[in-house]
Amino acid sequence: MAAKMAGAVQVLKDDTVKRTPMARPSNGREGKPIRLLSNHFSVKLRGVDAVFYQYSVCIKSEDDKVVDSKGIGRKVIDKLLQTYCSELDGKDFAYDGEKCLFTVGPLPQNNFEFTVILEETSSRAAGGSPVHESPTQANKKRVKRSHLAKKFSVDISYAAKIPLQSVALALRGSESEHGQDVLRVLDVVLRQQQAKRGCLLVRQSFFSDDSRNLVDLTGGVSGCRGLHSSFRTTIGGLSLNMDVSTTMVVTPGPVIDFLVTNQNAKKMLKNLRVKAKHNNMEFKIIGLSDQPCSRQMFPMKVRNGNIEIKSVDITVQDYFKSKQVELTMPYLPCLDVGKPKRPNYLPIELCHMVSLQRYTKALSSQQRAMLVEKSRQKPQERMRVVTDAVKSNMYDDDPILSSCGIEIEKQLTRVDARVLSAPALVVGNSEDCIPNRGRWNYNNKRLFDPVKIERWAIVNFSARCDMSRISRELINCGRSKGIFIECPHSLVDEDSQSRRCSPVERVEKMFEKVKASLPGPPEFLLCLLPERKNCDIYGPWKKKNLHEMGIVTQCIAPSNKMNDQYFTNVLLKINAKLGGMNSKLALEHRQMIPVVTQIPTLILGMDVSHGSPGRADIPSIAAVVGSRCWPLISRYRASVRTQSPKVEMIDSLFKPLDDGKDDGIMRELLLDFYQTSQQRKPKQIIIFRDGVSESQFSQVLNVELNQIIKAYQSMGQGDLPKFTVIIAQKNHHTKLFQADSPENVPPGTVVDSGIVHPRQYDFYMCAHAGPIGTSRPTHYHVLLDEIGFSADNLQKLVLSLSYVYQRSTTAISVVAPICYAHLAAAQMGQFMKFEEFADTSSGSVNSSSPPSIPELPRLHADVCSSMFFC
Repeated sequence: MAAKMAGAVQVLKDDTVKRTPMARPSNGREGKPIRLLSNHFSVKLRGVDAVFYQYSVCIKSEDDKVVDSKGIGRKVIDKLLQTYCSELDGKDFAYDGEKCLFTVGPLPQNNFEFTVILEETSSRAAGGSPVHESPTQANKKRVKRSHLAKKFSVDISYAAKIPLQSVALALRGSESEHGQDVLRVLDVVLRQQQAKRGCLLVRQSFFSDDSRNLVDLTGGVSGCRGLHSSFRTTIGGLSLNMDVSTTMVVTPGPVIDFLVTNQNAKKMLKNLRVKAKHNNMEFKIIGLSDQPCSRQMFPMKVRNGNIEIKSVDITVQDYFKSKQVELTMPYLPCLDVGKPKRPNYLPIELCHMVSLQRYTKALSSQQRAMLVEKSRQKPQERMRVVTDAVKSNMYDDDPILSSCGIEIEKQLTRVDARVLSAPALVVGNSEDCIPNRGRWNYNNKRLFDPVKIERWAIVNFSARCDMSRISRELINCGRSKGIFIECPHSLVDEDSQSRRCSPVERVEKMFEKVKASLPGPPEFLLCLLPERKNCDIYGPWKKKNLHEMGIVTQCIAPSNKMNDQYFTNVLLKINAKLGGMNSKLALEHRQMIPVVTQIPTLILGMDVSHGSPGRADIPSIAAVVGSRCWPLISRYRASVRTQSPKVEMIDSLFKPLDDGKDDGIMRELLLDFYQTSQQRKPKQIIIFRDGVSESQFSQVLNVELNQIIKAYQSMGQGDLPKFTVIIAQKNHHTKLFQADSPENVPPGTVVDSGIVHPRQYDFYMCAHAGPIGTSRPTHYHVLLDEIGFSADNLQKLVLSLSYVYQRSTTAISVVAPICYAHLAAAQMGQFMKFEEFADTSSGSVNSSSPPSIPELPRLHADVCSSMFFC
């Protein structure tokens, strides 16, 4: 095996193989040449002899507690630099806001201990919300505190040297010990520059406090447009990647506006920061008062000079009235900005939301749609924004960058690209169909392999729709596409009283009616849902059909936009689910796909989906789809499992049980391939892996691939297949533009020079047409290629796999197996209410063992091999 993987492996002392990402063997040559621009800005290194010195930083407050707030850390270090400039030889710092700072050249000594005094720290800077018995005392103590000095001790100690030369070696394709460390230091310099300007920092993106950058998404949430910046090593040299970025923030403005627009305000308010109008102080909310301002009491100590007389109870409204502040909405509750046992109340009407507070919870489907629609930018606009940003940030004036001799170009980088021809498709009657600009249609055409639907019914959870019309139009549209559809056996309406029941009960009651109205199990059910997105009936309905009954089902939400194109799209899904095929690649039909057609080849798509942002207690869902019926590459079967929350590596590819059997994902897919491919085992396996970052490439190569190998070995003797492992990344910031056209780059555009990795094997591909906004190419990274594809054959295979997506009549932006894996994980994730699991499991706090992960219900034998996820 080590010989097989020569050039990409290292054999360790215990005979295990450690694989590393392969080097680029060659560049592609096919396709029409095209000159493009990219949002990379060339960086010149004129001082490669410079050395960064890394120092560890420990900041402690007066009570000897370690300060871990980035905001305070930056203020302390800024003050330290002002106070002790001469002791530090006037060195400029690049500080990450936490525990590391960097200088160009060494400081005078390896260890320092400083005392730093900060003045006029607000309640926010002092590390939390003020905690006092009453607003009177709170104000007095706060005013007093704001003028007191805060003392911090700062320990600085030498940690490491990072020579700038390392990045120069990496650019030449050499292995470099500190190459990534240099990039990290340079990114810290950029982040520090933006932090000093008061920006919100989110990883490598920054967002300024400018209302023009906000897009209201309703519900007290706004999309905030900012910029991403990061240094990257490329085959063309060091570059600065600058892109438009968006994050979600709480909409700034009066708290009352937030409450009016948000139905879940009480939960959302917790831990948000507000500024009080009457004293201009910032506070952190811990909750709402039980009573409105007019009735909420608190004890106030009444003083006569310096002699304390007594404590009296007073309402919040009366207290503010005594301070000449008339409340206009005393019927509203107060914000509690104290601590659980020491409340401190502020009237809502006196408070504004502090700007640039991140909103990390999941968006509603409506908010997501609004964000996508309102944050789109045409290519020319995006080019202008990033170019202006590089010019306005004046990076050349940064003392650290300039001391290293780093200069950043102000123009977008030119790149050489190629446009590959779209693969020809075959539809009904073996008729060729040539996509045009990444699109095709079935006007006057039939599907390649249409099914016949005889026993079926329509079930209606939607109160307002005409089932007869929907049935009629679906049948007519189907027949024009070659699908023969009998009249439905039944049209089953939900009883009006059932609509008050829970979703699971509604589904059960509906199935009782279906059973009563049909002579036997249907081969297909069309389900009409009351709403398109996030319908709570969807999950229970899919689970009932796919897990318990083994019935293929298609859900739609009736609307007034149900035209012929709409029913065509629905029929594409239905046909694929029932075992038909809508189109095939012409090369697939003629068994002429290079490398893949000659030797039994299994294609895998792998993805892991995680719970909503901020929910670390919801299991993640791993899905793998495998091709079947070789030599086809258009049919797939899915296998899905749950795993620990937020874990990206798939842990159930090989899953040996106590009885020696394997219940893992790969056994299921390997058996299916064997049974549907003339009893042939795969001799080649192509793996497309989604959703992993560069830091996880090694785990894919050395953990997940080993699990796949073990699963194969556990199924009997025989040589191991050859593997090709490809990562597909959509979550990156490289964009491509046509210099002289307002349109996006044409579908089939591929870039494997200029802005790609200096040593490893990667390329960017824009397989799809981008009619709206700016297209995002997919970044493919080939980690291993034992099969031995030429660059052209591999790139053409990737493009072809973007044209076999059975749900669509357009090329998609990433290969179909990955899209299918994503769909399978999302659909089966609806089977269970994981929020309920999380609530029950969190009750066992004292348990020493972690809570068990609930398993997903398995698919019924009648549908497990179907493309149910289409």
